[in-house]
Amino acid sequence: MATQTGDAFTSNLGRIYLAYTGGFAAFVLLIAVLEQMGVPDHILGYLFVFFTIAVYAMIGVLSRTMQVSEYYVAGRKVPAFYNGMATGADWMSAASFIGMAGTLYALGYDGLAFILGWTGGYVLVAVLIAPYLRKFGAYTVPDFLYARYGGKLASICGIIVLMSCSFTYVVAQIVGTGLIASRFIGMDFEVAVYVGLIGILVCSLLGGMRAVTWTQVAQYIVLIVAYLIPVVVLSAQKYGVPLPQIMYGNVLQEIAAREQEMVAQGLVAAEALKPHTQPFTNYDPLNYFGLILCLMVGTASLPHVLMRYFTTPSVRDARKSVAWSLLFIFILYFTAPAYAAFAKLEIYTTVIGAQVAELGNNADLAWLFKWGAIGLVKVCGVDAASAQAVIDACAKVADHPGIVRLADFRIDNDAIVISTPEIAGLPYVIAGLVAAGGLAAALSTADGLLLAIANALSHDIYYKMIDPNAPTARRLVIARVLLVLVAVLAAYTASFRPADIVAMVAWAFSLAAAGLFPALVLGVWSKRTNSAGAIAGMIVGFSITLYYLVGSRYYAVDFYQTWAGLSGASEAAITKFNDLKTAWEAAAPDAKAAAWKALDTHAQTIANWFGVRNISAALFGLPVGFLTMIIVSRLTPAPSKELQDLIDEIRRPSGGVVMKEKAA
Repeated sequence: MATQTGDAFTSNLGRIYLAYTGGFAAFVLLIAVLEQMGVPDHILGYLFVFFTIAVYAMIGVLSRTMQVSEYYVAGRKVPAFYNGMATGADWMSAASFIGMAGTLYALGYDGLAFILGWTGGYVLVAVLIAPYLRKFGAYTVPDFLYARYGGKLASICGIIVLMSCSFTYVVAQIVGTGLIASRFIGMDFEVAVYVGLIGILVCSLLGGMRAVTWTQVAQYIVLIVAYLIPVVVLSAQKYGVPLPQIMYGNVLQEIAAREQEMVAQGLVAAEALKPHTQPFTNYDPLNYFGLILCLMVGTASLPHVLMRYFTTPSVRDARKSVAWSLLFIFILYFTAPAYAAFAKLEIYTTVIGAQVAELGNNADLAWLFKWGAIGLVKVCGVDAASAQAVIDACAKVADHPGIVRLADFRIDNDAIVISTPEIAGLPYVIAGLVAAGGLAAALSTADGLLLAIANALSHDIYYKMIDPNAPTARRLVIARVLLVLVAVLAAYTASFRPADIVAMVAWAFSLAAAGLFPALVLGVWSKRTNSAGAIAGMIVGFSITLYYLVGSRYYAVDFYQTWAGLSGASEAAITKFNDLKTAWEAAAPDAKAAAWKALDTHAQTIANWFGVRNISAALFGLPVGFLTMIIVSRLTPAPSKELQDLIDEIRRPSGGVVMKEKAA
């Protein structure tokens, strides 16, 4: 790639990626043959993981560059179709690939809030932001803020927001790579995250956005094939129709029937059952629609997503690219609800109601102990590491009937997608394929996020503020060093596995929504918005959201006591809090920790303002950020006429790029 001209390479993209797809299909068939020949599963797992990483590494090395525009924006010559595919891979993070179906499995109808929010956000991207930032001609989002709001302070505010949301997001991706490597390679999770880190760096270190773009196209092909095949096979096996999206309604009917059976058999109490298709069993309407809004606005504000539209040849291509992005994202999101439903039906029919004493003798349930051994499946409150561990744990439960009840079984949300092939008894080659797809999803998004962070530090801080005369070679060396440093720090943080993947990602959306969306939208659509207003709005909106996120999650007891009058907690919830607090204060030293955990866990359910959950924190920061920006801008001098004319030019469909690129 490095030796071809941009025109020669882009004109052959169809043949290149068709050959790549054929080669990948041949590799999968080879793994299937090896499985039939008796090659051990762990060897096949190694082949899947290391072969795919090796291919991505090869693309990354071949795409190496020492040109600034190539490193930051892929030379602005990525065709709309392929940029849409790369954006789809960039977007299909571990949260979407690994966590989405798991969230739908756990939340049922309420989990659709994630799909509606994340998909709807691309409408905002297309209508309000992406084409105009492309016409502006910036390299990064803070680059736009620097020029639009006239100085370093606005850019620094943007960098702080970018770092906060992108770092949170990239940690979640590395957690995803650790989960996959720990299961399919057999490594400890703490070691596996660093193996994933190597895979991330080889894709992006030498070629920047140029390398990331072409690896992401390859990764999208892998992840979408890997996501579709298991559920297509399940649909064909069960109904004779290889279209799970069409057969989704049949699965829901069977789940509803099985739920009633479980109630009748005493496997779950009627009042404890949350029917899969019933709305608002986990989120009330305020939090359901609030979450959709936060995810939509956050999607339209994430720097690593917006960066993708800086790489197209023209503004028109940026618009077309958003449309292609929506199509490629839709394919997976249209399948995710069916994936969750098939997985839930399998578990409800094969695990719930099974005799505890017979679990170890049932070959179809061997997957329980494989996933239990790495802490992702629990039965009777303990990791299902072995049949004896489960039998012993259930024996200690008072009046346990010796049958696995719904309350006895718990599978981690993040394990649903990558474990479903094994749950359904499909060949290991399909399980390995799903692992390769999940790895592709996590790597592609992590590459984009790390690049967004490193580019902001190297271009917007080092080059724009510290050394504007830095030569190209030094700028790119700085970018690569920072990329490695940020990646290592993210892997170290991920090794502690601070929270589940979807929750971690949701934080990033709220932070981006409150900190960047008002400045980006008003920067394009309001000529009156000035530097003082933008800076004040970003600081206030971001600070309120961050305070609410951290306070209600990590300091829930103090947060609730400070804002008890706003929480709207019920009398019963308040009484329970007071009782738990009294119990903690009176607990013996050796019981303090357990008493505090019970108090803190309950406090997190009521430590909120007006009943808004932690995950929808941007509901407070977003409107306050907009209001602050508008009010302060009206109370301070308007931007110069030259800047207002520039904004008019950005919004004009025709014409060239506004901000000309400086020669390297």
